[in-house]
Amino acid sequence: DAAAQDVQAAIAAAQRKLPPSMPTPPSFRKINPADAPIFFVALSSPTLPLPVVNEYAETQLAQRLSTITGVAQVQVFGSQKFAVRIRANPDQLAARGMGIDELQQAVAQGNVNQPVGLFDGESQAFSIKDNGQLSEASAYRPLIVAWRNGAPIRLEEVASPIDSVENKRIAAWNVDKRAIVLAIFRQPGANTIETVSAVKRVLPSFQSKLPSAITMTTLYDRSVTISEAIDDVQFTLLLAGFLVILVILLFLRNLSATAIPALALPISVIGTFAAMHALHFSLDNLSLLALTLSVGFVVDDAIVMLENIVRHVEMGETPLHAAIKGSKEIGFTIISMTISLIAVFIPVLFMSGIVGRLLNEFAVTICAAILVSGIVSLTLTPMLCSRYLKHTESENHGAVFRAFERFFAALLGGYERTLRVAMNHPRLVMASFFLTIALTVVCFGQVPKDFLPSGDSGQITGTTEGPQDASFAYMIEHQQAIAEIIAKDPNIRSFMSSVGATNSRPTSNSGSLSLMLKPSHERTLTPDQIIQQLRPKLAAIPGIRVYLQNPPVIRIGGQITAGQYQYTLQSTDLAELYQWTEILLDKIRQIPGLIDVSSKLNNKSPVVSLNEKKKKIA
Repeated sequence: DAAAQDVQAAIAAAQRKLPPSMPTPPSFRKINPADAPIFFVALSSPTLPLPVVNEYAETQLAQRLSTITGVAQVQVFGSQKFAVRIRANPDQLAARGMGIDELQQAVAQGNVNQPVGLFDGESQAFSIKDNGQLSEASAYRPLIVAWRNGAPIRLEEVASPIDSVENKRIAAWNVDKRAIVLAIFRQPGANTIETVSAVKRVLPSFQSKLPSAITMTTLYDRSVTISEAIDDVQFTLLLAGFLVILVILLFLRNLSATAIPALALPISVIGTFAAMHALHFSLDNLSLLALTLSVGFVVDDAIVMLENIVRHVEMGETPLHAAIKGSKEIGFTIISMTISLIAVFIPVLFMSGIVGRLLNEFAVTICAAILVSGIVSLTLTPMLCSRYLKHTESENHGAVFRAFERFFAALLGGYERTLRVAMNHPRLVMASFFLTIALTVVCFGQVPKDFLPSGDSGQITGTTEGPQDASFAYMIEHQQAIAEIIAKDPNIRSFMSSVGATNSRPTSNSGSLSLMLKPSHERTLTPDQIIQQLRPKLAAIPGIRVYLQNPPVIRIGGQITAGQYQYTLQSTDLAELYQWTEILLDKIRQIPGLIDVSSKLNNKSPVVSLNEKKKKIA
């Protein structure tokens, strides 16, 4: 927020120095340029022209969605704003002694919407309104653009006005239908699920106002996969808690004794929620991962405390005296265990760089869970033991208890025999130790490694790139050829594509793809496997390159690029920069395992230069 204020102040200071003829003044938005859209919605119509659809999509819906809390920007793909294009006739202009600049100035002066004046009477005042703004091509035809020999020259005599759009060299499709696609970006720090929910609440009311000929389709919803991931982690958390309690029950074989450490688990997790709320943490994948891992830790202290108190109860002491005596004996051990576990995660807490920022919340959450469990084990566990712990005579146990007892006795006997063998053969034990270390090193080298593992967000993004001299018609033809191949893939539910120069694509020989996959339970392939299947099919299309990638869970970088990794080359010498860019690209392409190596350097597009030829005077 402070940086936004500084940027706004700098823009305001520079505003006075900027030329007044700029089409739009400079503006800014608080958005991470590397973030991907969290919601796609497409508007299309089989009968209405695209400028009419664009009026509903960009002028009405996009503006409404931009006001929602958490929405940073609504980007429009395939914008088709209505505009009147005037095609000048050079021969007619030359015949009348007019230049193209004179025609442009005359059109600008004849198409204004400014206050004209005021009628100011004794009791009333009226503003004079003259609607001089022309809104269609037919209104431009009789416009007087010049006077020659006392006779007016009208625009239709020297030019042909037509109804068209502002930019004809951009287009977007919803599968195979032309559409206006709105991509919604969230503000940094905004909750994706809450933001998408707010967007969904707006869409039905807007849908009711649309003409029946316009279809509004939700292409992609990022909150769905996030909710599914949260549900999976919550299920894992509950399953881990259940398994921990089941293990305690199998070893203690006592319901009242099992219930005591079992109560420590939810109380420790709830106490951790309080710490997370105080630190303004959210329930995301990292914090839930920390809670899942802490399930095994938070019951350790309670089990140690319980075992010591049970030992005193089995020696004949009353539960109250056993709880007091046992807690005094084991209290320092509980404190040392808690501090030791927290110390393990302290290095993660102070890690620097991107990894440190990612794992900071994870480390703080798990440390809070361990600390709360230590406090619970020193207070709640002894109190519950003094009230509800009971000693059961061995002859009162059932057949299940005795069967487990025989199993654990046999397990203990086996451990005793193997321990005796190990103590009698120390050299063999040391050899096994070093062999284990060697195998660990070998296996560590074989395990796949990645900075941020690929996930499954239900989406695949892509970038298309044609030759640097590719025309807009060329890009449309090849983009539609790509769409035909993608539409046949059974794993893809829908997709949108666009071509043309936009804010994120400064060159006209590029395009973008957003593939929305079917739910994970309806397909057998992962996003990476789908990309591997599509890559050879799309590579068979000559004259265009397609770069597909599975968007990482957490995007790092300054912008969305064709690849997952990006290097920036800088130099004060432009010619040297161009030279070494090609050298670096060739070297990177030779590295095994790298694919889709590309550059944003587009300096080979053919240019036609017009030079005035001067005659030499002898």
